[in-house]
Amino acid sequence: MINIVGARPNFIKVAPLHRAFSCYKDIESIIVHTGQHYDFQMSGVFFEQLHLPEPAHFLGINNGSHAQQTAGIMLEFEKVLVVEKPDLVLVVGDVNSTLASALVAVKMHIPVAHVEAGLRSGDRKMPEEINRIMTDAIADQLFVTEHSGVSNLLKENIPSAKIHFVGNVMIDSLLYCLNDHRFNAILKNLNSRQPDYILLTLHRPANVDKPRVLSEIVEMIRKLAGLMKVIFPVHPRTLRNFEMHGLLSYLRKIENLEMIGPQGYVEFLALIKGSRLVITDSGGIQEETTFLQVPCITLRESTERPVTVEVGTNHLLPDWNVETVYDLAKQTLYQAIKRGQIPELWDGNAAERIVTILREKYINSYVCDDKRQSSDL
Repeated sequence: MINIVGARPNFIKVAPLHRAFSCYKDIESIIVHTGQHYDFQMSGVFFEQLHLPEPAHFLGINNGSHAQQTAGIMLEFEKVLVVEKPDLVLVVGDVNSTLASALVAVKMHIPVAHVEAGLRSGDRKMPEEINRIMTDAIADQLFVTEHSGVSNLLKENIPSAKIHFVGNVMIDSLLYCLNDHRFNAILKNLNSRQPDYILLTLHRPANVDKPRVLSEIVEMIRKLAGLMKVIFPVHPRTLRNFEMHGLLSYLRKIENLEMIGPQGYVEFLALIKGSRLVITDSGGIQEETTFLQVPCITLRESTERPVTVEVGTNHLLPDWNVETVYDLAKQTLYQAIKRGQIPELWDGNAAERIVTILREKYINSYVCDDKRQSSDL
C-alpha cells in the first residue's frame, strides 16, 4: 500500500499509520512524498522527529498555482502507480496532494482510503474545503475524527458502510511525541526563559494575502504584546507578504514580540504546551490545543473542526478586528473561562482502529502472526 504525504500536517497523520501498518508482515507500507512542503524545516525535520523512513518516491512538485500543483502531482503519481501497482492508496487531510493522489488512484481502479474525512467548514472559498469534498466523494473508505464528520458524509449521500468513526491520528502523534525526551527538555528550557507568553500563528490567505488585513495584524500584535510577550513562528509565505507590503520593519519594532522561523513538530508542541494562549488560523492547532487544554482563539469565519468549539478550548472569532481579538485575549488570560474536554476517541489509538478495519476489508485477517499471511496490501 502507498501512504501519501505532501504538507506538514500529512506527516503527522501518516506517521502513526505507518508504524501501525509496519507491525504486520502481510502489509508493505511505503511513503510517497509529493514535495508540496520541501525544505527541511517544513518537511525533513518532521520525518526525523516522527521516525518516518525515507520516502520510496519523491515527486518534487512544490511550485505553481493550485491547478498547476494538482496537475503536476497527478502526472508524476501516475508513474509511481504504474511501477508499484499497490492494492490501496491512503490519503490524509485536505491539501492538494490529497485530492490529486486520490483522483489518479481512482481512475486506475485502485481503492482509496481517506483519513480525516467528513470535515466541513462550509466555506467553499477555501481550497481545502474543495479538496475535502471531492476526495470524500471518490474514496472507498472514509475514516472520521469527530461525529460532525459522520453527519456531513451522510448528508452528502455517502453510504454508511464506507464511513468509520475512529478518532484522530493527530492525537496519536501528539501523544507519541509527548513521551519523547526532547519534548520535556525543550519545554523545561522554554518555561525557564519564557514563563508567560501568547503563541501566534497565521498563514491562511484570508488573513495574510491582503495588505489591509496584514496592517491590522501588525496593530493586533502591538496591542497583544502590551498584555504579554508574543511568540510568532512566521510561515515563509506570511513573512514574504509582510516584507512585500513594507510591514516587516513595523513588526520588528514591536517590543515584547519574538519572531522565529518555522519549528519542528516537537518544538512546536512544546510552544503550544507552554503557552498561556494560542491565536491561530490553523486547523490542526485547534485540535492540538483542545487536547493539551490550552485556550485557543481561531481567527476564521468558520471551522471544519466544530468539536473543538463545542467541547474543547477553541473560541472561533469570525469578522475579527483588533479590538475583538484584544478583548477576547484579555478575557481568556485573566478571567475564568471553560477549559474544555477531550473529544471522544482522541485517545492515541486511532491508527490501530484504522489498520484493523483496512485489514478486515482488504486482507480479511486480524492476526499479526508469521504463520498467517495473506496477499500483500
